Amino acid sequence: MSEIPVTRRRVLTRVVMYVAVAVTAWHVFASFLWIAPTSPLREVVPQKLLSGYMLPMFGQSWSVFAPEPINGDYRFDVRALVDGEETEWVSASDVEISMIRYNLFPPRGGIQAVDVSSQFKGAWDELDADQQAVAELNYFKDDGEGRMTEAMASYGGEAAVQGYVEQEHRATAYATQVAYAIWGDDVERVQFQATRQNVVPFADRHDPDAERPGVQYSPTGWRAPVVEDGQSQESFAAVFRSAYERMSR
Repeated sequence: MSEIPVTRRRVLTRVVMYVAVAVTAWHVFASFLWIAPTSPLREVVPQKLLSGYMLPMFGQSWSVFAPEPINGDYRFDVRALVDGEETEWVSASDVEISMIRYNLFPPRGGIQAVDVSSQFKGAWDELDADQQAVAELNYFKDDGEGRMTEAMASYGGEAAVQGYVEQEHRATAYATQVAYAIWGDDVERVQFQATRQNVVPFADRHDPDAERPGVQYSPTGWRAPVVEDGQSQESFAAVFRSAYERMSR
């Protein structure tokens, strides 16, 4: 077998080097644009192209830094009705976090529950007291989502209602995946609980008697299972179930 001529090897080496430099330069530039404040510079790359490259693998933000660092923990708990019996609550967020704790190469799947809880809690907070009371009711019969939307809309705040319904639909679909992964296909209804608990205020960080503020709840009632088109329940169950079983040992 003949060897590649020295000249050709040098050309190939240079080509590979130039490609590697170009890819690295693009990644650094894209990351800079992604985390930079809104400005005309960000319009250099179309937003759709930039977000398509950065998400879901490279998404990041400055939210760990001042002036508005992350100052609370989100949890997402799920339970189900199976053969007429209510299951115990399972913390989906704890299961997922167990996949990234002490993991040098943490999977992106380890933050899904926290993200769902955060987005849902924000939308729930935008509702007024009457609309939040509606959310706490059970809507698991035919067109439950439509009936809930109509009931909330009767109190006004169309934008807040629409934003909430979208996030609840997403949260219910995620809770359904969790329920099927743990309890199987006999799940009749699902219920989820998204909560937030702030950390000890920075000013009280040296106070030995300081306690964390209470848990903030965003209660909802029972919902019918939601299965989205194109999702792989089998793949989700294989990953989530194994993490759940490891954590339960």
